[in-house]
Amino acid sequence: MDFARKVVKALEVPYTQEESSSGGLQFVSSDDLLPVPPEERTWTALSYVTFWGSTSINVSTWMITSSMIVSGMSWWQAWLVIWIGYGLMTPFIILSGRPGAVFHITFPVVNRASFGIFGSLWCVFNRAAMACIWYGVQSSIGGTCVLVLLRAIWPSVNDIPNSMPASSGTNTRDFMCFIIFWIISLPLIWPPVHTIRHFFTFKTIVTPIACLVFMIWCIVKAKGVGPIIHQPGTLHGSELAWSMIVGISVCISNMITLTTNAPDFGSRATSPSAPIISQAWSIPFSYGAICLLGVIVSSSSQTIYGYAIWSPVDLLAMFLDDDPSGATRFGVVFIAASFIIAQMGTNISANSVSAGCDLTALFPRFINIRRGGYISAIVGLVMCPWNLVSSSNRFTSYMSAYSVFLSAIAGVMATEYWFVRKGHYNVADLYVTRKGSWYWYNYGFNPRAYAAYIAGILINMVGFVGDIGIPVPAAATHIFDLNFFTGFGVSSIVYYFLSRMFPPLGAADKFEEIDVSGYEERMTSSDEDTNSKDDTTKKLSV
Repeated sequence: MDFARKVVKALEVPYTQEESSSGGLQFVSSDDLLPVPPEERTWTALSYVTFWGSTSINVSTWMITSSMIVSGMSWWQAWLVIWIGYGLMTPFIILSGRPGAVFHITFPVVNRASFGIFGSLWCVFNRAAMACIWYGVQSSIGGTCVLVLLRAIWPSVNDIPNSMPASSGTNTRDFMCFIIFWIISLPLIWPPVHTIRHFFTFKTIVTPIACLVFMIWCIVKAKGVGPIIHQPGTLHGSELAWSMIVGISVCISNMITLTTNAPDFGSRATSPSAPIISQAWSIPFSYGAICLLGVIVSSSSQTIYGYAIWSPVDLLAMFLDDDPSGATRFGVVFIAASFIIAQMGTNISANSVSAGCDLTALFPRFINIRRGGYISAIVGLVMCPWNLVSSSNRFTSYMSAYSVFLSAIAGVMATEYWFVRKGHYNVADLYVTRKGSWYWYNYGFNPRAYAAYIAGILINMVGFVGDIGIPVPAAATHIFDLNFFTGFGVSSIVYYFLSRMFPPLGAADKFEEIDVSGYEERMTSSDEDTNSKDDTTKKLSV
């Protein structure tokens, strides 16, 4: 028994905050869940610009316009949809991240204010599962980039014999490349969250250069931008309108996870204003620019090969066919290496950090952000992500389902902060489990939040059934096409009216962003007292 206790003690996360022995309990608090200390609030406005520039540059974003053009839109219609989709999501990201920027707390803690100390665990689990699965999917795409890189250096890699069964869903060569990408990504999980902004800056410099080189290379090979640019759209009227709405929903689904966990990165802001203007223009501009590059490159590929190739990795691999020159191989190495950096950056910014923050809230005694990041990497490996992305219908249905769940969560959280408590927070009560605290509600669960959450899901449920192939009315399909707005809107409205009928403790009449507990001031005062005692002790010892 003593040995077991020692093992458990060894696995515990070091916890340095003194308040764990009094008001806060260790199973709802840890160093990574507490407000970010001032010395770690290092993200300036430029940091957010480079963060979104880095996050937007990945293979899946590059391809996002393909489905729209294939459906019958012209290139400019598809590009307009990209700007509208990401432009519409930008205010939601800024508004969702506001509590983090003001009070320097992460998504799991902000979620406690809405769903309750224990009620938040289900929402956090949903977000953590999404991050872990996305980590695997992005790693699978990164593995294909590694394959192209190795082929450019050692062409014989393409001839590695397969020793894996067909039931595995992959082969020896592809699995080897996946493992290589997975392993080289692990060191990036180790650095503290407030220091990874330097990697985003590096990625934002290198990968755009590679993308521009790739685009120019394709235009030169095609002797022009290609026929897609000159191809008119085939959709008109209401058919075009609904296709554009579906395209906007695709953009939103691609951003919904980052919308819900926006407080994670807002918590590192040097000031509450740092994430506002910087994100307002950098999000739509970054995604709009990378998608435009994708359209031009794919248009050029139609001239070069006779058909459009929407995956930049597949197109790059085709450059290695038919005995390429040394210059071609060098160019492929540079671009493929940049794509690998892009995938690694996206995995860190959108997945491992988010999963780390979320898993910390689920098991604060044993998991911190670093350990949570490595857990997401392990889950991303054992889930065999190549099977998930092998079927676009399967992956799209999965993404749509999670968009429904997360939009309802985001609606409750936004309404809680902006319209119910109106910026009033009791930060100290976010870390205690006693009756009478603001976020205890009913035994740690907020029934208003869960009623609104379920309502936000139900409005989209019939349309989701139709999305997986079961016939449903056209109206339900159109509602599902707007699943983020319907889920977010219904959950927001229901939560607002329930909170008006049954006001929670701390509901406010005037908007004012203030911590009524004075948590940070008390912590600062406590640190000063501790330092003063230490100085006195040193003087006495002398």
